[in-house]
Amino acid sequence: MGCLAKLRSSSWAYPTAVLSLYGFFANCRVAEPFLTPYLIGPNKNISGEVVTNYLFPIWTYSYLAFLVPVFLLTDLLRHKPLIVVQGFFLVTNYVLLCFAPGLPAMVVLQVNYGVVASTEVAYFSYIYSVIPVESYQRATGYLRSAMLAGYTLGASLGQVLVSLAGVDYFYLNAITLGIQSMAFLISFGLPMPQWSLFFKGEKAAALGSRPQQDGAPGWDGPEEEKDQAGSGKANAQHRGGASWCTRGNVAAAGLLLWQSFKDSYSSRNVIYWSLWWALATAGYVQVFNYIQLMWDHIEPSASSSIYNGGVEAACSLVGAAAAFSVGHIKVTWAVWGELALGLFSAVGTGAVFLMALTSSIWACYAGYVLFKSCYMLLITITTFQIASNLSMECYALTFGINTFAALVVQTILTFTVVDEAALGLDIVTQFIVYGSYYATISVLFLTRGTYTACINRGSRERTDTTEPESSVEVLSAERF
Repeated sequence: MGCLAKLRSSSWAYPTAVLSLYGFFANCRVAEPFLTPYLIGPNKNISGEVVTNYLFPIWTYSYLAFLVPVFLLTDLLRHKPLIVVQGFFLVTNYVLLCFAPGLPAMVVLQVNYGVVASTEVAYFSYIYSVIPVESYQRATGYLRSAMLAGYTLGASLGQVLVSLAGVDYFYLNAITLGIQSMAFLISFGLPMPQWSLFFKGEKAAALGSRPQQDGAPGWDGPEEEKDQAGSGKANAQHRGGASWCTRGNVAAAGLLLWQSFKDSYSSRNVIYWSLWWALATAGYVQVFNYIQLMWDHIEPSASSSIYNGGVEAACSLVGAAAAFSVGHIKVTWAVWGELALGLFSAVGTGAVFLMALTSSIWACYAGYVLFKSCYMLLITITTFQIASNLSMECYALTFGINTFAALVVQTILTFTVVDEAALGLDIVTQFIVYGSYYATISVLFLTRGTYTACINRGSRERTDTTEPESSVEVLSAERF
């Protein structure tokens, strides 16, 4: 009891622990790596063509429809209600998978998945509204680790149950339903944030206008001045406008959103990194959504052993190791980052073409691991670069805008390539298109990265006799 009381009294440990626990259980989806075999197998008996060209695109369209309203409601309702909603829809997803027969029920399932995906913004932004600024880095690390641990455990457990115990896919979904119910119950234990980032009421205004002893977000005392000194121009401008946005009306919130948007995208570097985020994420999600269909095409699950869970677990571990290595690589990302985006995107391009053209399931597995690892490495670099000089409010908005842009591109890809109302391509041809799409991204950023590196190298050579190297790098990064 004493430990629990101490945990609750902490300004950051308790909400971080509860949200991490929720993230662990919410991502421990034992049945997810086996969704496609479950749908096209005897349990649901839906054809692969219907799953590919009709059912799965509904998820993308639903996600697009829900994302903007959910983003605004997340801030207006102060995050927690949306996390509870996500937990509820995770439960209903697996209730439908377990007990609802027929194609119409699976259509509802895809809409439910769209709600779950759109509410992820609440999970990622909640913690920044309830803990002090100095705890952001630790809390973010714990949340990411909890998600990774849950996903890895779920995928590994599913593979063990299928390969060693011969458990039917129905029981995998039943087990996942129990785990998601646990996540739903945990979500009620999250403390309610005192105010929103954009829709601020009178109470937030009063709290924001006087120092607070606990250093919670919204304090305008000495710690605020220290944050401004180290956070750059955008942060200072945004915090300077926080007082006039506390009038508790929609017009003020809209004005603050617009100011945050201008602050976020005033830098060319942020625009370039965000462009890669949107384009690459759209392609990544398409590959992630349809990879199980590719695996089933190469080696049908009805007549052979499958290792989807093991491959997903391996992807999580290798990708996490790649992302973790970013913090230990000493590179001037402002100079070499765009070139790295181009190079690793080229590796991802090769991996997608390998998945499309090989007839070996193990080669396809290897290509998927390589592709997902490259993406996780690059998205880590991109996220850090975008967030490094932005205030939390600006970063939350930038995350939402970039996600929306990625979803728009993904929707265009889905409608054009996958949907039976348009081309309705087969799974192999789809992956050839995705490989060509990633090749375009690679060429774009290799060209831009080479230009940036050459310009910065030339600037350094011209000025290294009069200025320190570090100053040249800073000036070059700001100019280009």
